[in-house]
Amino acid sequence: MSTPSASPCCAPRPALPAAGRAVPWPYGPDGGTALACRLVAGGRGVGTLLLGRAGPSAVAGDVSALAEDFARRVARALASARQYTRQATISRILQRGLLPRGVAVIPGVEAAVVYEPRGDASAGGDFYDVFAAGDGRWCFALGDVCGSGPEAAVTTGLVRPWLRLLAKEGYGVAGVLDRLNRMLGEEAAEAEAGTGPRFLSLLYGELVPHRGGVRCTLASAGHPLPLLLRPDGSVRPVAAPQMLLGVVEEVGYGSETFDLAAGETLLCVTDGVTERKSGGRLLDDGDGLAAVLADCAGLSAEQVAARVRHAVHGFAPGPPDDDMALLVLRAE
Repeated sequence: MSTPSASPCCAPRPALPAAGRAVPWPYGPDGGTALACRLVAGGRGVGTLLLGRAGPSAVAGDVSALAEDFARRVARALASARQYTRQATISRILQRGLLPRGVAVIPGVEAAVVYEPRGDASAGGDFYDVFAAGDGRWCFALGDVCGSGPEAAVTTGLVRPWLRLLAKEGYGVAGVLDRLNRMLGEEAAEAEAGTGPRFLSLLYGELVPHRGGVRCTLASAGHPLPLLLRPDGSVRPVAAPQMLLGVVEEVGYGSETFDLAAGETLLCVTDGVTERKSGGRLLDDGDGLAAVLADCAGLSAEQVAARVRHAVHGFAPGPPDDDMALLVLRAE
């Protein structure tokens, strides 16, 4: 490129080149020179970079070359930023469809939810739901799809409607898990090659309010066991560990039934809580989560959720490196 010289402001403006080359652009009443570089990324223009200086001095050729290189870098950065913004917008829209709009109101039960996807993602692999199933029954679920990204989102998008459908058709807790497990196996068999199996851990339960409290029936399929907090501060796990969903087709799932008495609290979490790391330690080492919950006796569901969330964030200096979801159910 030849070295441009100063030109009066009334001189015609040159047309910008198709690519990111710098061209002289005269301006100013006292003369001067500007370099105009069209920002091009992927064959598309994303803007224009203008660099100018006052006075009649010319712009050296090496400065023009440097400006052209800088313009190419700026164009790539702008294109990447726009692509990220588009993807983030799609992710937020997707997340709104994957999670329930709200938590159902259960007579005699106070509920609270904390949901935090990893990092700045909007759609994580964890999901939750609390819904009315008819006939005086309310159901709740807390799940964690193995994997991340679109594949995990697809599985979440399948499981939540299936859960609601099976529950509203009158299947019990164990029956819902049995049928959901088979449906996941069938879906994986029909999926395109290369998509891989669809595994997930799931805590699923049913609540039936009655005069003495709330009858709770639940089952855990490869999920962290829920913890029951009594008013005296004692804590015990409920349910028995069972196989992940989607791994083996012929699995007979079982369930446990107990009364959630007034003042008792049920804490359900995903492994983003129990496996929160600090160096070589996990939050739940030595029943760490149970210790946190034991200090929550007498608190409301919202206060318990906030206390556990604070414990997770405070366990290590950095932000959590996994999705986190927790559900608190407290009998009033």
